[in-house]
Formats: sequence, C-alpha cells, structure tokens
Amino acid sequence: MAGDWPHWRGPGRDGVSAEANWNPRWPAAGPKRLWEAQVGTGFAAVSVAEGRAYTMGNLNNRQDAVWCFDAATGKVIWKHTDACKGGGAGYPGPRTQPTVDGNRVYTLSVYGHLKCLSAADGNVVWQVDAKRQLRAKAPNHGYSCHPVVIGEKLVVEVGAAAGSVVAFDKTDGRVLWQSGKDPVGYSTPLPFTFRGRQCIAMLTGKNLLSMDAANGRELWRYPWDVRYDCAITSPIVSGEKVFISSGYKMGAALLQLGGGRPKVLWRHQEMSNHFNSCVLWKGHLYGFDGADESRRNNKNSLLRCLDFKTGAVRWSHKGLGKGSLMVAAGRLVVLSEYGELLTADATPAGFKPISRAKVLTGRCWTMPVLANGRIYCRNHAGHLICLDVSR
Repeated sequence: MAGDWPHWRGPGRDGVSAEANWNPRWPAAGPKRLWEAQVGTGFAAVSVAEGRAYTMGNLNNRQDAVWCFDAATGKVIWKHTDACKGGGAGYPGPRTQPTVDGNRVYTLSVYGHLKCLSAADGNVVWQVDAKRQLRAKAPNHGYSCHPVVIGEKLVVEVGAAAGSVVAFDKTDGRVLWQSGKDPVGYSTPLPFTFRGRQCIAMLTGKNLLSMDAANGRELWRYPWDVRYDCAITSPIVSGEKVFISSGYKMGAALLQLGGGRPKVLWRHQEMSNHFNSCVLWKGHLYGFDGADESRRNNKNSLLRCLDFKTGAVRWSHKGLGKGSLMVAAGRLVVLSEYGELLTADATPAGFKPISRAKVLTGRCWTMPVLANGRIYCRNHAGHLICLDVSR
C-alpha cells in the first residue's frame, strides 16, 4: 500500500511519506483518538504494513514484547515475548522499530537478540544472539541499529569480533559477510546507489563508512569520532552528496562523493542531531539541534531549517525540546519531547504551525509515523496512541 511505513524512516528510508490524502488541520483538542495501548518501555517507533501496526516494548524489566495490532482498530493480532531486562543504561527498553519485509518481521533487542518472526502469527523463523554467537560487543546504551533489508540480505551493525557490520541471509539467518573493525555506534545502515553500485553508508562509533552491499568490502571512510561513540542518526544521501550530524561537539557536515575519501563541502556546529535524524525536503534540512555543548539543556534545543547546499540556517524555533519529525505532502509532522504534536509547512520561509495539540505526557523521543491517514505516537513509558488524520 502506498501509505505504508514498513521500517525505520519509511519507504525511502528518509523520513518522507508519499501520502497526500491526510488532513494537517485539527481542533485544539487534537485529532480524533482511534485507539491506544500500553506496549512497555522503550523508544521503538511503529511500522505499518498491509493493515497491521508493529512495535516493541519492555514489560516490567522482565520481557521484551513485539506487538502486532490491527492498524485501524488496535486489536492485538499477536504478541511475541522473550525474557529480557530493560537495559539501556538508564533509558530502558528496545530502541529499534520492527522491520517488515513481506511475510517476515525483523527485530533487535538492546542486548543483541536478532529475531526473524512470521508476520502471520509472531512465531520465530530464525534467531541469532549476537553477543554469544558472534562475540559482539554492545554499545553502552544497548543496541539501537534498526535491521535493514537489502535484497536478500539483512544488514545490522552489532560490533561482532570478525566484523562490526554483519549481513545475514534474511531467510535463514546465515552470516553472508562481516565488515569493519570500528567500535559499534548507534546508527542504522543506509542503502544507496552510487554510479550503478549498491552501497551502504554507515556511521560507526568512529567513522562514516561506505561498503559494497554485495560483499561488505570497504569503499571509503571519513573520520567522525563522536565522544562516547554516540553516532546515532542515519546518514542522508542525495545524489552524490552525504549529510551527517551528531552531538558532543561534532555538529554537521555535507560531503561530496567521488574517488576515494569524500570532500567536505561544509561543516559547522549549527545542527547537532542528538538522536533523531534530520529530514531533507526540497533542498532544505529540517531537524532538531540539541546536542551542541551550548544547547545540551533540552530547553535550549532548537528545531531548525538549514540550506542543504550551503549549510546556512534559514530559521530556528525554540520550545519543543529534543523532538522528532517526518515530512508528508510538503508538511512537517513534529512530535515534541513533551508530547505536543504539530504540523507546519516544510518551508525555509519560517516555522508557522498549522495545528498543535498535547497528545502524550512523559518523555517523547520516538518519531511520529503517518500511514494511511493515521498518526502513531508513543512515549518512553509505552503509551501508544493512534490518531485519525484522514480526510
């Protein structure tokens, strides 16, 4: 379905939805609430595919749960649970949203339990314990790399001893290749095509790497040594340019691809994505600048618009904390850290909300998902809501 959102950052892995038939305007009380559920602590966003909505949470610091709901009604179709503590070094619960690929659902826990489940009933098709079977070393806050399907491969960064980035056969879990010796970070691989070759861009704990998707061979690297290995966001590739951003004094950079090491087109501290990635729309970047040293306090975080080509700041908006966003039909869908949902035109002319409403309480660091006329939002405590924004 054209409006589905089957995996991290949507169909194009860029935070942009092709959905146009939705209503960005609602009353002060907010959009109609279709259903809600308690799914357990965590930061896993919702994936939507073929009438079903999937997410994860940790229950009572004892079990991880993968949920499959009827996307329209919230009826539980199935729930898969496994013994698992919350982990997360003070921020418990899974970080990764389920990846839906046909009749399979792929999940990764904070402890490195990689599972392939049947989309029909949640039964385990295959599983890998990365720490035990691959001698992988997890990052301090637990794994947050979303499993990525590339053709017949499932690619995940797990910090394995024989190669940090691992490609599995998506049908049976066999290891196909392992690549890189970098410390594991928190980012998610991005598939892209460069001059006819299927490639992967990957922010590790120390570098931006590019690999050949066929065999994992390293093609180039660019140093990106983030403090505490906290490279969290996903790279953005547009044509032959790559944008990256991190906090802890790293800021942002736009790189030009070519032969060998990429060339820096611009780099500055005006966009420091802490954990939520920017979205590129019509030549401009929209995102939360919240991990630069001067804006580490959440109240000082800024929603910003940057010119992609030059890096120039077009506008800044304060008061939303370290929120998250996506773009649909030329409009921003923003969820503030404090649970306020907003819509606004995605334009460099300025930020002027069309609608806004408080829809959740607690810590909201998980990006909202718009799919088939419904917006799905959650907080860290596990309160999931589905809102009707259909026309």
